[in-house]
Amino acid sequence: MDQTRPSPHHSPAPRTSEALEARDALADALSQAGIQLPAMDIRTPWVDDRRAEAQYALVHLGVCSAPVALMLADVIMRGVGR
Repeated sequence: MDQTRPSPHHSPAPRTSEALEARDALADALSQAGIQLPAMDIRTPWVDDRRAEAQYALVHLGVCSAPVALMLADVIMRGVGR
């Protein structure tokens, strides 16, 4: 099951919606800086009974190449120096 796209019959839980919003905002900001993390998604840890709603969701950034990591470091350092 794809955790990043809710079914049309079920709206995402508030925590999942928050994580989706954060992921999209970060992806937009990175895109404006010329950086793309293609594996970004959200992850929801489940309680023992998987039918229950997740208590929270995490933004998963995935992995990136060394050049992309260096670009991220450069963008962050330029932002810190403001």
